[in-house]
Amino acid sequence: MASGAVASRSTPPESLADLLKRLGDISPRRVRMAPAPGTATAADVLALESRYNRLFELVDGVLVEKAMGFRESLLAGAILELLRLFVRRHKLGIVVGPDGMMRLSSRLIRIPDVAFVSWSRMPGRKIPKQPIPRLAPDLAIEVLSQGNTAKEMAIKRREYFNAGVLRVWEVDPKKRSITVYARPDHGEVFREGQVVDGAPVLPGFKLSVSELFGELDQSAD
Repeated sequence: MASGAVASRSTPPESLADLLKRLGDISPRRVRMAPAPGTATAADVLALESRYNRLFELVDGVLVEKAMGFRESLLAGAILELLRLFVRRHKLGIVVGPDGMMRLSSRLIRIPDVAFVSWSRMPGRKIPKQPIPRLAPDLAIEVLSQGNTAKEMAIKRREYFNAGVLRVWEVDPKKRSITVYARPDHGEVFREGQVVDGAPVLPGFKLSVSELFGELDQSAD
């Protein structure tokens, strides 16, 4: 995260409004108040997933529920399937889905909707055994939900790149577009009729924007 954002998080928020602003102006419904904001740990993230089947990210000791919807899950699943086939065929690493928790720093756990991790990033070139490994993916993909805000996503991008992520893709079901970020503040938008190239992270991988969003147009007829 940018140095200014780190500094602003170093002191406790004075109010709920202050906390929500730090998190990117998200809805208060997504912030869990027990344990108290600022005191949550990775153990709390795992406990909530185990007991209630609810996914929470950990942001500086604050539990933030992951925004996700039915159509977003469909798109994430389609991308996951295509990426996994490509990665396995070329023996590049692993692809994880929307419950693959990753610790980007000591007090930061993020859960990309889809992520590619190369073998070179995994200790001993083996799949980690920890439920939340200290790991930054090569490629992090976020499928935007109604609950996400532009400020929240900007914060996430800074966190991803600071952790060593090489590319971030933001998939927007509403605009039917994919924005590819090579750095936090600069993205290239791909729309229907265009193809996203996986290089340099996944050279040779191609994703048709039209075919991806065509998943939303399926019917039994």
